[in-house]
Amino acid sequence: MERSTIVRVQDGLHARPATRFVRLAKGFESDVEIVKGEKAVSAKSSVKLMLLGVKENDEVSIRADGADAIEAVDALIAYLENPLSGVEEGAGESATQPVPPQKEPAPKKVDAEASTPVADGGIHGVAASAGLGLGPVFAHFPQQIVPANKTLSADEIAPEKKRFEDAIVRLQEKLDRSLASDGMQESDRGIVAALRDIASDDALRDETLAAIDGGLDAVSAVIAASSRLADDFRKLDDAYMAARAEDMESIARQICLTLLGQEDARLDDIPDGAILVAEDIGAWDLARAPLKRLGGVVCGQGGATSHVAIIARTHGIPAVLGLGEAVNQLREAKEAAIDGHTGQVVVEPDAATRARFDEMIGAAAREKEALKAYKDVVPRRADGTVIQVAANLGSLEEVEAAQEAGAMGVGLFRTELLFMRHMHLPSEDMQAETYAELARAFPDHPVIVRTLDIGGDKPISGVEFPEEENPFLGWRGIRMCLDRTDIFKVQLRALLRAAVHGNLRVMLPMVSDVEEVRRTRALIDECAAELKAEGVACGEFPLGVMIETPAAVFGAAALAKEVSFFSIGTNDLTQYVMAADRLNPAVASLNDAAHPAVMAAVEQAAKAAMDAGIEIGMCGEAAARGDLIPEFIRMGLTELSMSPASIQATKKQLSELLETAA
Repeated sequence: MERSTIVRVQDGLHARPATRFVRLAKGFESDVEIVKGEKAVSAKSSVKLMLLGVKENDEVSIRADGADAIEAVDALIAYLENPLSGVEEGAGESATQPVPPQKEPAPKKVDAEASTPVADGGIHGVAASAGLGLGPVFAHFPQQIVPANKTLSADEIAPEKKRFEDAIVRLQEKLDRSLASDGMQESDRGIVAALRDIASDDALRDETLAAIDGGLDAVSAVIAASSRLADDFRKLDDAYMAARAEDMESIARQICLTLLGQEDARLDDIPDGAILVAEDIGAWDLARAPLKRLGGVVCGQGGATSHVAIIARTHGIPAVLGLGEAVNQLREAKEAAIDGHTGQVVVEPDAATRARFDEMIGAAAREKEALKAYKDVVPRRADGTVIQVAANLGSLEEVEAAQEAGAMGVGLFRTELLFMRHMHLPSEDMQAETYAELARAFPDHPVIVRTLDIGGDKPISGVEFPEEENPFLGWRGIRMCLDRTDIFKVQLRALLRAAVHGNLRVMLPMVSDVEEVRRTRALIDECAAELKAEGVACGEFPLGVMIETPAAVFGAAALAKEVSFFSIGTNDLTQYVMAADRLNPAVASLNDAAHPAVMAAVEQAAKAAMDAGIEIGMCGEAAARGDLIPEFIRMGLTELSMSPASIQATKKQLSELLETAA
């Protein structure tokens, strides 16, 4: 049994998605392989799977042979096409809720001042996690394990293989206990679970046993096998996958320590604010460390895509990695200062450097803490009008971050990401549940869902797009949807069904003509009538349009008579007003929402909305620009939607602005 498909797992089958895929494959009796190009590997080995280098949008085949081959192929193909259907690993057992593959957190955005070295001199490595740290050095340089390369006699081989197998079992039990503890965050738990599976993976196990059969002692065999596999990872052209070499070496060290009956030095005694310095540190060790005490992490090995970097970024810990031999300058140091924005490390900083770091660390901490006070603030004008500060989201996985930031609903939910994740068009049921869950997440605030905004620049499976010289000016957004009512009606039906679960609103992208709104309304009425005839519960929703084409600006007065609200999409509006492709660096200087022509377009749309008595908001990147927010409020905008990371700062600015105006 064999079938081919296109991989829709975000970023491909890296460590955690590979672990989930392998766990799914191991649930079947059949022998299962995954094939990419001319190479086939076992689907039940996460190491072999990662070494295959399967990336998002790659074409692969699943091949199975056995009693449940059909079921195995169907399940694995479904996972590759729809990773949301896969199961996440938990603390030693499968969870019951579907969890999407996790993407590596991006480094924090920093201001211009933070992007320059805080002090002269020092040593430099990879800026792996933003932030500043100043504190005592906690040097962690455990003794290296040197292979004995002992030659076994024939009668020693079988007992040595058993000793190795027993060590794997003991290490698995140890890792399972760690995963079951309450002190580990879910983001770190996924990394440790992937390491646990590597420890018993067939690739490492088989190579080690073969080396023991060749006469090597178990410790030397583990080191030899893991070194070969680590070298294979380093040869991969994908930076994230190449960094998995460090995971291989880290877990090999833990196997060797278990064989030797030893434990690595624990990190439990790290003092508050200390800078952890190491030649290398395993993700498992770091995940179990008292992370709240760390003032920073400095390593000779590692890079921005290593699991140590991911853990550091997740927990907001400054990190500089990849120092190489220079890390030895910190072995005996008493104090260090690190700049995770630039990769700078200052050993034994002088008084001036300490003062500079202290000043900036204190300012950043005070600003971050102060902004938390604005999480639940509701900005209001003097007349009582609420200014909604909402979140732009692309998936349900982003809801928690928006809630924690204090988002007052959702100003833009990009439904195209739901379509782009699948090999096939998402069903009405899948869409309805997604939109309903989104509405339920913000019961006290409006949730605005944008209908499918797809085109030649963002193709999806199931729709054949024409070749276009300029897809931004082509068959996209509402234009495509009205031509493909078989797709559009499924989405509209799903939205009507979800409307019973909360304050759901719907807006149309790329509108250029009033007739597009009228045709959509006719389809909505048609869908509502169908649902009622079928006895399916459905509600109603306010219909709005995005103002992102010059035609929508010039025709705003007519559009305002047809809809309940406007939302200005400044990203596209700017490129269309300025006739400057926002993806073309040669004209980047023209792509500025602050340009007088763009601001005039925003004001014209705002006036049309106010004259008609409808709401107007903004969901483009300019909504979070502190230099433009006062103008947007003056124009009459009552909603600003942005990345969750900008919400609290925007609430603060609005509160101060509106208080002054009052």
